[in-house]
Amino acid sequence: MPPTRPLSAAHPLRGVRPLPGERAVPGGSGLPGGPAAGGPAVPGGRAVLALLAVLLAAGCGGTPAPTAGGTPAPPPAAGAPVPAVSGGPGTAEMTGIDLLFLSMMAGHTEQTLEIVRLVQDRLADTELRTLVAAIEVTEADELETARTWLAQAGRSARADDHTGHGTGPDQLARLRDAPDADVDAVLIEVLRAHQQAAADLARAHLAAGSDERVRDLARRVEQSRTAQVELMAARPAARG
Repeated sequence: MPPTRPLSAAHPLRGVRPLPGERAVPGGSGLPGGPAAGGPAVPGGRAVLALLAVLLAAGCGGTPAPTAGGTPAPPPAAGAPVPAVSGGPGTAEMTGIDLLFLSMMAGHTEQTLEIVRLVQDRLADTELRTLVAAIEVTEADELETARTWLAQAGRSARADDHTGHGTGPDQLARLRDAPDADVDAVLIEVLRAHQQAAADLARAHLAAGSDERVRDLARRVEQSRTAQVELMAARPAARG
């Protein structure tokens, strides 16, 4: 069994400034070690296809959710600009692919919060409880940021169908029904796969996105989820 790593001052949930409007987790909630700001991007068309491939692999980007009148809302065109939202000077207008990423990340983050809240009071490992508490605070802030940007662009976080996206109901039921002696290990297995999917989606958006604020959010998501996956990989997970 690989040795566990204590949460310390060098823990990956420390050290990166929060986004504007976010709360800082005590000790920090960001993660170092990801792609450098302003790194090279894959050419637009291929990058968009790469992101869409990740979305499809995760079960995302399916039939758009119905509007109030019952008619499915058309998804935004990948390269089509939308009305600019408030931001710093020089920020690009969000395109359809930026909005799709925000919408899908909002749905994924909602499920992350559901996962951690299912078991946060049942965990025996104190370091795992600390990790889960930090995830809850950080991702609640990220969800608020995504919802705010979507609303400013005139789009709802529910504009895209999230059916089949993220962790399935069978895994949630398994986590919910896990005996107390197994809940830590089951959470590690379920949450590790869930956070890896978020890292993959964010990494793809770094190549496909155009709005620098959204790309900065994707960079932070990729860094934090990757670090969380690595941390959980050093702890025992459930078998079978």
